[in-house]
Amino acid sequence: MRFMVIVKASKESEAGVMPDRKLLTEMGKYNEQLSKAGVFLAGEGLHPTSKGKRVKFSGTQRTVIDGPFAETKELIAGYWLWQAKSMDEAVEWLKRAPFDGGTEVEIRQVFEAADFGDEFTPELRRQEEAIRAQAAAKK
Repeated sequence: MRFMVIVKASKESEAGVMPDRKLLTEMGKYNEQLSKAGVFLAGEGLHPTSKGKRVKFSGTQRTVIDGPFAETKELIAGYWLWQAKSMDEAVEWLKRAPFDGGTEVEIRQVFEAADFGDEFTPELRRQEEAIRAQAAAKK
């Protein structure tokens, strides 16, 4: 099972405050543990929404909205993509993260091809596999 681990934004992250050396060191050690255990697939921090944009879709119309965006509690400051045996295992790994100060982190399972049932036809599966192979070859 794969899981998206979503680190929520804070007033500090939205203000562009970078983590200090201590937290960066602790996070590096934590990510090493995740990697050695085969859990870590990807992970990145995100710039504040003041540097972002949103695109709103309404029929055929596309509207671009410049950041920053309100409601910090609904914004994302970073993420991991993990491989774990279960949601419980992912939660146990997350409990070890070096966060404090009211940080909120959300975990959600990533859909796999089998989750889409018959609607995900053999042709669509082949297309998806080809796209993933092409992306992997560019790394």
